[in-house]
Amino acid sequence: MLPNIDYRELPRAMQRLMAQGPTEETATLPRRSFLKMAGAGSLVLGVFPRLAMAQADGAKPAAGAIKPTQQPSAFVQIASNGEVTVTINRLEFGQGVQTGLPMILAEELDADWALVRSRNGSNDAAYVDPLFGINMTGGSHSIKNSFTQYRELGALARAMLLAAAAKRWNVDVAMLRTQAGTVLGPGGRKLRYGELAEAAMALPVPEKVTLKDPKDFRLIGRPVTRLDARAKSSGKQDFGIDVRHPGQLTAVVAHPPVFGARLTSVDDSAARAIKGVKAVLRIPLDRGAEGVAVVADGYWPAKMGRDALKLQWDTAAVEKVDTDKQLVQYRELAGRPGPRKFDADMAPLATAPKQLEAEFVFPYLAHAPMEPLNCTVKLSNGRAELWVGTQCAGLDAGAAARVLGLKPEQVVVHVQTAGGGFGRRFVGTGDYVVEACEIAKAARTAGLNVPVRLLWSREDDIKGGYYRPMHLHRARIGFDERGKILAWDHVIVGQSITTGTVFGEFQVKDGIDATATEGMRDPYPLPMRLTVHHPQVNVPVLWWRSVGSTHTAFVMETLIDEIARSTRQDPVAYRMQLFGDKHPRHRAALQLAVDKSGYGKRQLADGRAWGVAVHESFDSVVAYVVEASVKDGQPVLHRVTSGVHCNLAVNPRSVEAQVQGAAVMGLSTCLPGGAITLKDGVVQQNNFGDFTVARITQMPEFDIHIVPSTDAPTGMGEPGLPPLAPAFANAIARVTGKPLRQLPFNLA
Repeated sequence: MLPNIDYRELPRAMQRLMAQGPTEETATLPRRSFLKMAGAGSLVLGVFPRLAMAQADGAKPAAGAIKPTQQPSAFVQIASNGEVTVTINRLEFGQGVQTGLPMILAEELDADWALVRSRNGSNDAAYVDPLFGINMTGGSHSIKNSFTQYRELGALARAMLLAAAAKRWNVDVAMLRTQAGTVLGPGGRKLRYGELAEAAMALPVPEKVTLKDPKDFRLIGRPVTRLDARAKSSGKQDFGIDVRHPGQLTAVVAHPPVFGARLTSVDDSAARAIKGVKAVLRIPLDRGAEGVAVVADGYWPAKMGRDALKLQWDTAAVEKVDTDKQLVQYRELAGRPGPRKFDADMAPLATAPKQLEAEFVFPYLAHAPMEPLNCTVKLSNGRAELWVGTQCAGLDAGAAARVLGLKPEQVVVHVQTAGGGFGRRFVGTGDYVVEACEIAKAARTAGLNVPVRLLWSREDDIKGGYYRPMHLHRARIGFDERGKILAWDHVIVGQSITTGTVFGEFQVKDGIDATATEGMRDPYPLPMRLTVHHPQVNVPVLWWRSVGSTHTAFVMETLIDEIARSTRQDPVAYRMQLFGDKHPRHRAALQLAVDKSGYGKRQLADGRAWGVAVHESFDSVVAYVVEASVKDGQPVLHRVTSGVHCNLAVNPRSVEAQVQGAAVMGLSTCLPGGAITLKDGVVQQNNFGDFTVARITQMPEFDIHIVPSTDAPTGMGEPGLPPLAPAFANAIARVTGKPLRQLPFNLA
């Protein structure tokens, strides 16, 4: 048998097959390991004190004290052999911060990049976002908010190394300099960082340091291969799902078929009879629901046990959502008065020479990361340890503490690399983390004093809620023959994702969730009246990569394109005219995409058309020029050329990867099957067989270009997604002569 596989994770038939031993073609898999990291649970209060208080009962540091986020010792460990390990204060789940943040620190440290490593952080106070004051990965803030922080950390550590060398040589520190992990002194003296690290870290942290001039950067701005590239491409990378402890058990949960439903009866006799099943536990779930956890010595027996359960559910007290009926209700609601975000005069609509009316429909969307949700919990001696790939380690620690009856400082969250997430691992309720803690608590009561790993199946993940909300948009636009927009009356109907959460206090104003309207109107100087309705629906919703821009960009960019077509104007020239001189970054990004694509100069193949869109989100601007066609009644995306303005690109290679990945995710929203629907309260999709993601055969050619800049970097995890769908739609509209009004596309 292969030595490094937990056979209890496999179906019985496969276990028997594997027990026969390796064949000549069978390769032995490398042993996986996980990095244990210690940390405390206390937090400091930041810009959003209510959020920080929700995370933990921390206290502000004394005036003049060095904050935990400024302590080099929490972020930089230098081994005697010169290896520099940088701790990241974010979740790495594909966006590249495990390389980008070390690059920033190593730049100011003057480290030898070949010796730089990275590791994950925890819910410790050191690893909060320096602006928001909570442990978080979201909003494309990682590089943006920690750029100066990690530069200063590197510069502080470098200053301490110089001071240690000056003390050892008894010379003035001004006589010393650094280069590639070495302190250089007069007379050809040299000391490697590894020789100085222990003495340096014992010195006081300087009060201030001078940062490099950007013209002297040797790492920042260079295309660098990711530090985790080899591990991920070879299968050696550990994720949260791979955590193993001695005696560890695995739990799966039978969730209700309708959100919020509770149990009326449980027959678990057949489940308990399955070999490997250790316990069957009735537990409270998210949003007042109930479920049954099956705890076993591996995933497969736990799943088999769950399949054997006979459960009766009470769904009478919860709303049974039907998305077809929901659309009818949304349309009725769109005709009612409601709160207004913008309130321009709509009188010119009545006399406008040209009129355009449009309705757009956007479905619920699942996040569908490759690694399903999971969390491992270990309870011992009045404390809890969690191993989980989380975007909000502090909030999850606070939620775990409440469930377990502990203080926040008694909970340590070891942040694990995650296999995707797109927002699903940042939930205000901490749903799956709370679920894992409820199971661990109940298991301990049942006499199982061992670590327990909660593992969702792919089906659990697709059906588990916290979707991008379903939205309806309705627009009435009046404009003249030159395309001048005289009045734009717009309505958005869709659930609020922050109302009733700790984020609602600063996201919801006058009844309008800012996440639902981001991307509307700007950068175009439009006289708009924007009305917003947020119905309450029994479907849990959440941000989804690029949040409100997932739908607002599509609406704005397809309607702008339609106005250009109806007034016989080039869509690029029309946008440039609307930008005027107030949006130079939009202009630069779009012009770069146009120039690199050959738009307007190169003859396209028969049946193909150009499509254009540009959108700003998270302070970055991405423009797409695409080539698309229709084949056998289906839309086909052939080529994508992008112009990106994200200010300084710390690692251009990561920016390129993020744009490509976001564009592919945007492509998935356009394809048939890219929707979550409900019937009688039950989610109808189960797996990738009926919830579409783009396959390799549908990949276009990519050509990504970055506008040069030395300004401080802006976010890049999400901005590549919003303009892809409208650019694709605009190209298809030119092929078919019909505008597209919904996602996924409907060409009928």
